[in-house]
Amino acid sequence: MRFVILSVALFFPTAVAAESSTKIVIPLQVSGHSLIVEVAHTVTTRAQGLMHRDTLAESSGMLFVFPRVGRYSMWMLNTHIPLSVAYIDKKGFIFNIFDMVPHTTTAHSSVGLAKYALEMNQGWFTENQIEVGEKVVGLEQAPAAE
Repeated sequence: MRFVILSVALFFPTAVAAESSTKIVIPLQVSGHSLIVEVAHTVTTRAQGLMHRDTLAESSGMLFVFPRVGRYSMWMLNTHIPLSVAYIDKKGFIFNIFDMVPHTTTAHSSVGLAKYALEMNQGWFTENQIEVGEKVVGLEQAPAAE
């Protein structure tokens, strides 16, 4: 999963330090539902996202932590799993949710200023009756964006 900044104020360094292959995983809660999410908080992990994976366990996902609050877009190039993405503000509230189609470059953009994006199996938010305005609990456990 890749993302693009819609505001021109954000600059990404061209050199990326070697990263540990250890995945960071944290628990989150949304409207009483418990999740286990992998955290994408570096330039490399945000760019890679869930690309090239064939499955995603139920109630598992990926939390993208952005370096700054801003307008972001996600798309599905090289991503095999149908996903839904929820954009989350700096206080932890979901402000929009999109279903995304695998292997497409259609941009699904945040309608507001996001600090996080949460990708889950497609339909997870709908199936669990999670809507705009719900609060995601546990975000403080995520490492700061690099």
